[in-house]
Amino acid sequence: MATNRPERDIEDALIAKLKELKYEYRPDIRDRATLEANFRSKFEALNGVKLTDGEFQRLHDEIVTPDVFTAARTLRERNSFTRDDGTPLNYTLVNIKDWCKNSFEVVNQLRINTDNSHHRYDVILLINGVPVVQIELKTLGISPRRAMEQIVDYKNDPGNGYTKTILCFLQLFIVSNRDRTFYFANNNARHFAFNAEERFLPVYEFADVDNNKIVHLDTFAETFLVKCTLGQTISRYMVLVASEQKLLMMRPYQVYAVRAIVDSIAQDCGNGYIWHTTGSGKTLTSFKASTLLKDNPDIEKCLFVVDRKDLDRQTREEFNKFQEGCVEENTNTASLVRRLLSNDYADKVIVCTIQKLGLALDENSKRNKQQKKDGKKSFKEQLEPLREKRIAFIFDECHRSQFGENHKAIKEFFPRAQLFGFTGTPIFDQNAAQQKIEDTQASMKTTEDLFQQRLHTYTITHAIEDGNVLRFHVDYFKPQGKTLPKPGEPLAKRAVIDAILAKHDAATGQRRFNALLATSSINDAIEYHTLFKTIQAEKLATDPNFQLLNIACVFSPPAEGNPDVKQIQEDLPQEKEDNAVEPEKKKEVLIATEI
Repeated sequence: MATNRPERDIEDALIAKLKELKYEYRPDIRDRATLEANFRSKFEALNGVKLTDGEFQRLHDEIVTPDVFTAARTLRERNSFTRDDGTPLNYTLVNIKDWCKNSFEVVNQLRINTDNSHHRYDVILLINGVPVVQIELKTLGISPRRAMEQIVDYKNDPGNGYTKTILCFLQLFIVSNRDRTFYFANNNARHFAFNAEERFLPVYEFADVDNNKIVHLDTFAETFLVKCTLGQTISRYMVLVASEQKLLMMRPYQVYAVRAIVDSIAQDCGNGYIWHTTGSGKTLTSFKASTLLKDNPDIEKCLFVVDRKDLDRQTREEFNKFQEGCVEENTNTASLVRRLLSNDYADKVIVCTIQKLGLALDENSKRNKQQKKDGKKSFKEQLEPLREKRIAFIFDECHRSQFGENHKAIKEFFPRAQLFGFTGTPIFDQNAAQQKIEDTQASMKTTEDLFQQRLHTYTITHAIEDGNVLRFHVDYFKPQGKTLPKPGEPLAKRAVIDAILAKHDAATGQRRFNALLATSSINDAIEYHTLFKTIQAEKLATDPNFQLLNIACVFSPPAEGNPDVKQIQEDLPQEKEDNAVEPEKKKEVLIATEI
């Protein structure tokens, strides 16, 4: 189909803009043959070889794949190829050490004919001859969604150019009608589908560091498509999720947070915290920051520190989902200390709980006392070689378990360490009085007291505007009567349950959704569960038509011999109240609530 003139004008203006950004315009590349000839030329120059026609054809057949994930890995890695004379050739498709030093070219109206596929692509960006970005344009007044649907249709055509040619290396798609611009990652079919509700295809709008949207095509090109920025976006800020075999695009606020941490490390300019709202993907952000720091020779170790055993496991699993085997389990304090002292590259990024680290640094902890009793060095003494090393600490949910002795011990033992905290609910002066502080004599009471400076902000308001989290409704409850129960009293629990039962059906769309009641302790959870059963039985006795709710009680089970859990339960003051609950009582409730 011929391109209409208004759409072609937008295309010409974009190419002019890219030429201003120092892209080389290649009007001579219009078909598969010229695209592959250019790729061959760039490949040979980068790798310092001259391939025979037969060798290039074999190389082409080896690297072209219908699997997007495999192609993405090949693009980012050093690969091996056997030449006609049997000698190995270790090669890369692009300069993977410094993506900014590759050649950047732009082609338009490229037509690829493969089998029964005869597609033409508006604009393609090449890095070292490899097609990495496709830009599809529509005229003003036509939704960019049409371009998204067009790309999906192209990919669904059998024998298309995305599976049969070096277009398999496309990493990003950009769609625009000039006034609105969106982008999204390439993926295999099961991760790449689009409908009117965008249920399956994550689509992004670019934004500046203050979360202001950048949607006009000219401004988008001037920020997102700058050569070095695009190279960094593809090489640093796309994540290959190994467990799901898919490409994940980091959102703008995640990229700015990672950059802020990396820059702070590079400039050695103190600590900082990231205020990113709950549900905004802090684990992915911290993973990317950690892996980039892993390649920083100035950093001895990068510790991602969480504040409970379950988060230790959960975070390890999340990290390993992004990159298999990148984080190992620290089954106990001794294992943590061993990995801290290890020179193995695999041990440079470590996930652990702040409690486990605190116990290693506490000479009076049971484990350290046992070490001395056995005639061994304490864990703290073993860690002495790290005292003057540069270590990066990244704290998950840094408003918890940070105000007190653990934080103080880390700062005192590692004077050259840099501490970075992630939180969705920072502590400010206004709400500091409500924060339970571990050490009542501590002078630090706000997140800024602990981490010095805020490096980036992405609030719940931003997330709702972007559609990254669900909107929420706040409903207030005030008990009736002259004598109001105090918080924690049995009467208060009964009043809360009565209120929940009264409004549950209306609040959940006549039981279309589930609901969650969070309590402050396992004791409270068990009491609420028991009281729910009692009150519902009372209501059913007086009203045969009363419909019972299924109530489940969820909490961490007894240690059951797990030495790591037992250690935490034995040594941590804040665990004592929950640990006072008899194990048999915990088991009884858990068994009773299995559904």
